[in-house]
Amino acid sequence: MPKAEPRRRSRMRVLVTAGPTRERIDPVRFLSNDSSGRMGFAIAEAARRAGHDVVLIAGPVTLATPKGVRRIDVESARDMLAAAKKEWRSADALFMAAAVADWRPAKQLAGKWRAKDGGAKSARLDLVRNPDVIATLTGGERDPDRVVVAFALETGAGERRALAKLAEKGADWIVLNGPVALNADTTALVVLGADGVRIAIPKRTKAAAARDLVALLRHRDDFRLG
Repeated sequence: MPKAEPRRRSRMRVLVTAGPTRERIDPVRFLSNDSSGRMGFAIAEAARRAGHDVVLIAGPVTLATPKGVRRIDVESARDMLAAAKKEWRSADALFMAAAVADWRPAKQLAGKWRAKDGGAKSARLDLVRNPDVIATLTGGERDPDRVVVAFALETGAGERRALAKLAEKGADWIVLNGPVALNADTTALVVLGADGVRIAIPKRTKAAAARDLVALLRHRDDFRLG
């Protein structure tokens, strides 16, 4: 008989990350991605409506802060990691919905990059890897007293890669979506559990999908799609 998962408290301190990060090349240029932050903000709102205490760490987006949510604005991946490490110390659950840049310029220039001024037809930008925020927080190990939900945006045969990420990051769940969800009001998701559970969430608004995801904070057997 499988070992029962621990019951979760009805009121939890939930940490949510949302939006992109920006990795500065110079004072006016940066590397980033198309994440709008809508999914993470919807999760923060849904968690607050469910009665949880919510801290939202947001990359550079223009979305309004959900009522009752404490928001921390950051820019780079390293900024997000620093804020998340501080807040994770007292958190019961994490939704890592932010699209954190994997790479950053090896050197941020103090002045505007002027490679074209010498007539060059091409230029090279050296990159270094950013820290993995969620793996740093979890140490790559699951904690039976906390709930960790990772996200994976994949193209092609993404479930195999998502399952690998699930194990590497020490998460309880990983939420798989595709690039069509970027900047969209709707999304369709596949949620994969560390215990082998697979939950398909059909296309719906991000607000409705967020309510489904917040239900992951309950005992698995209590999970119901809204």
